[in-house]
Amino acid sequence: MLIVETIARIRREHFIKGKTIKEIARDLKVSRNTDRKVLRSGETSFEYERSVQPRPKLGRWAPELDDLLAANAGKSAREQLTLIRIFEELRGRGYDGGYDAVRRYARRWSKERGQSTAAAYVPLSFAPGEAYQFDWSHEIVLLNGVTVLVKVAHIRLCHSRMLFVRAYPRETQEMVFDAHDRAFALFKGTCSRGIYDNMKTAVETIFVGKDRRYNRRFLQMCSHYLVDPVACTPASGWEKGQVENQVGRECRKFCV
Repeated sequence: MLIVETIARIRREHFIKGKTIKEIARDLKVSRNTDRKVLRSGETSFEYERSVQPRPKLGRWAPELDDLLAANAGKSAREQLTLIRIFEELRGRGYDGGYDAVRRYARRWSKERGQSTAAAYVPLSFAPGEAYQFDWSHEIVLLNGVTVLVKVAHIRLCHSRMLFVRAYPRETQEMVFDAHDRAFALFKGTCSRGIYDNMKTAVETIFVGKDRRYNRRFLQMCSHYLVDPVACTPASGWEKGQVENQVGRECRKFCV
């Protein structure tokens, strides 16, 4: 199945980096016919419905395998068991699946564990057109004599510090799309990367590190504008400090 993330990357590789279909097929391990289909159609998603969703045998054994892997990682290097020994231990408890499923799960578990302890580096300088930052603020304003709560969308270019601010009655996905459309029209273009917090209109699931499962429609918007979305670490506002400062500063100008 061709996922939305792959479609977005194919479009960016071709339209931004100027790569040929042959180069994209080699780098992304995707057939040339698939690349042509994505680039010629202009679509940002392709639908596929599976009639039966298989359930791997490892599913209900995942918690026990987690415990085995965590206990093994806590041992000294001399005492640690090999993966085949862990597989045999799981088989002894009743697991009747194959070794490959355990091996793939253990590899993913090790990768996620390594990401959770790795140090993160946030660049303090940006190239022209490299990135923008997006955020919402909630403001109380007086409209026609009535006190109402409005949601304000903030977009800021990281290199030039050029800003965009627009108020909306709600913080819905349609408002997110409209804010981006109007901001890019003002900026006369887009950036290659967008920096966001983990807002519900964009992010469905937060994994370890920077890995996220984005909302399908939000990914389609990013694919349309050839933007690579990047989500901040929860409770780490400094990762998009420019727009965080803008939220406090600009709203004091317009809403006070």
